[in-house]
Amino acid sequence: MFQSNRGGFFASIPPVTKNLIIINLIIWLAEALFSRFANFALDFGGLHFIAASDFNPAQFITYMFIHAPNNPAHVIFNMFTLWMFGSTLERIWGSRRYFVFYFICGIGAALVQELVWALTYMHDYISAISRQNLITYDNAKILVEQAVAAGDSGWIANIEMFKNMMITVGASGAVYGLLLGYGFIFPNQPLYLFFIPIPIKAKYMVIGYGVIEFFLGLGNADMVAHFAHLGGMLFGLLVLLYWKKKGTLHGGYY
Repeated sequence: MFQSNRGGFFASIPPVTKNLIIINLIIWLAEALFSRFANFALDFGGLHFIAASDFNPAQFITYMFIHAPNNPAHVIFNMFTLWMFGSTLERIWGSRRYFVFYFICGIGAALVQELVWALTYMHDYISAISRQNLITYDNAKILVEQAVAAGDSGWIANIEMFKNMMITVGASGAVYGLLLGYGFIFPNQPLYLFFIPIPIKAKYMVIGYGVIEFFLGLGNADMVAHFAHLGGMLFGLLVLLYWKKKGTLHGGYY
């Protein structure tokens, strides 16, 4: 065992943030090394659409610890942001309050993603049928509606398969909540974006990220759960406003 005063950089990270980073990296490494584990993690731990047969309630938690094994940039960005903003927030709030905030943001992101899926999955399915069969969206919609009304088992099974393909993974929703939390408490703190040498106040960076995520979500061209990111920020904001109203925004430190 290492003494805390000799552990260097890693020992300086607060415990909840440190353990979240360790767990995420271990799971991602296991996914990258063992394809069978990666498939298992995605199938059973990734967040599925609530109307899909592969959904289970534990996924509201487990999806936050799973990242795509073929996309190291995703887990690296999330863990870097978790360290950068989470460490400060954990020192201010204390580990227990910080833990609660992190998971509220992550679960809130999942709930928003489920709502988006519920509102859009049939549209997305019909759009896919339209592209595959080289027909207009309206014709594809009529085709699907007639098949479902007739109880066509093949079409119904195909729709169920499509539902099970709707999966979200990653700590991004919770991390975006941390970003908002940092900007809420330190609105005028200057921050720097990569390759941009001009400081940006935290409040403007948070607003900028929120606007970008909103418009990227409307486009939905990159298959990233942008509205889940916004969901993490939304639920984080609700918690922060509640703590501010109660006079406990700064935990036990102020």
